Amino acid sequence: MSITKADTGFELDLPLLTELAQRPQPPDRARLEDIIAKARSLSGLSLEEAAALLWVADPEAREQVFAAAREVKQAIYGRRLVLFAPLYASNECVNNCLYCAFRRDNRDLRRRTLTREEIAAETRALEAQGHKRILVVLGEAPHTGARYAADAVRTIYETKCGAGEIRRVNVNLAPLSVEEFRLLKEAGIGTYQCFQETYHPEQYRRLHPSGRKADMAWRLSVFDRAFAAGVDDVGMGVLYGLYDHRFDTLALLSHAQCLDRRYGVGPHTISFPRVEPAQNAPAAERVPHPVGDDDITLVVAVLRLAVPYTGIIMTTREMPALRRALVEVGVSQLSAGSRTYPGGYATGPRDAHVPDSEQFTLGDTRSLDEVIRDLAEMGYYPSFCTACYRLGRTGHDFMDQAKPGRIQQFCTPNALLTFTEYLLDYASPQTRQAGERVVEAALQEVAPPLRSTVENRLARIRAGERDLFL
Repeated sequence: MSITKADTGFELDLPLLTELAQRPQPPDRARLEDIIAKARSLSGLSLEEAAALLWVADPEAREQVFAAAREVKQAIYGRRLVLFAPLYASNECVNNCLYCAFRRDNRDLRRRTLTREEIAAETRALEAQGHKRILVVLGEAPHTGARYAADAVRTIYETKCGAGEIRRVNVNLAPLSVEEFRLLKEAGIGTYQCFQETYHPEQYRRLHPSGRKADMAWRLSVFDRAFAAGVDDVGMGVLYGLYDHRFDTLALLSHAQCLDRRYGVGPHTISFPRVEPAQNAPAAERVPHPVGDDDITLVVAVLRLAVPYTGIIMTTREMPALRRALVEVGVSQLSAGSRTYPGGYATGPRDAHVPDSEQFTLGDTRSLDEVIRDLAEMGYYPSFCTACYRLGRTGHDFMDQAKPGRIQQFCTPNALLTFTEYLLDYASPQTRQAGERVVEAALQEVAPPLRSTVENRLARIRAGERDLFL
């Protein structure tokens, strides 16, 4: 299979990526220090520099990489973590991906596509937990394309539950045409998310034997069409375990750099899910290239150093202990209280594991409240902020603030405001107590000219106002 720049707008340099991924090249001490010094300047990394870090094996050298990642993350994001939940609207799919329970040939899966009323019910259930940000997830089928997704987005925005409301709807959906992307733009989509799964052409072909997803070039070029339609916040990722993790990480970074050069806007988010057990999915039962906890931790740290401005997303695929560790070295957004099947919030059982309906098995089944309490006890303040999207700080405007680290002047205050809303409206007593300690400590770190503004708005929120932001 040949993938060229003419096909996609992105040149997949297979010889270079293969050489960097397969030729062991751990940096010596001087080279390591040079790379880390560059990363600490928030300048990002070249492919060669990222590849060198991915080959670091010595524990002491790895700790140097982790320490730099912690420093860079603190410079860009501080102690703030954005929270969201996926809303699975359909598990019907025409594709036959060998790692996914939604694959067409899985005859044992209970298929379901939610109606508008059922989407509203799911939304109310998520709002009742305190969520403000939703990621709509869809399989690929003729009746669940752009028009269905746009209608789902509008339904979610229109649905309110008491003090609850969803303020940002992102979408994880199969690649669309420019005209279809315009439908999502008109509906008020936040970030459009699409994962390449693996960038290796032959492995991609083997894992996607049929369905429209078998067309790798159509998927590789998806972000070019999104930008052409005016959707300027995009999220990319690979599914770790499908192919060599170094190759796919470097290909992902190459794609991110291409977007930045071509449009002046890199990916708004990067995701790094690993293959998890899934019903009747051969590549999930026998993972082709397993990636252990140590290696995925290094991957996250290298991603943070290579693209410091980009949000790194972690899902509930991972176990709580690893989620805590990955938050420290690079993760800035995470899902909580997730269900990975349609109808899971409003009508699903308390147990998150439903093999005949879910896409994959969860590692973290804790509630949103439990996750927030855990994060607060670690010294983090969860954020439900959506201000940038609603004020037009997206695309170029967001990158202009995020790349030099200036976005914190907005993000920290807005995180504290939205977190206080959650603590007042939804938190358990234990979580509220832990959260209020974090808010008070974080407030002291806000510069005095701005602190009085934040304190004033916090007082207004405690008096009953909602949805205040900078």
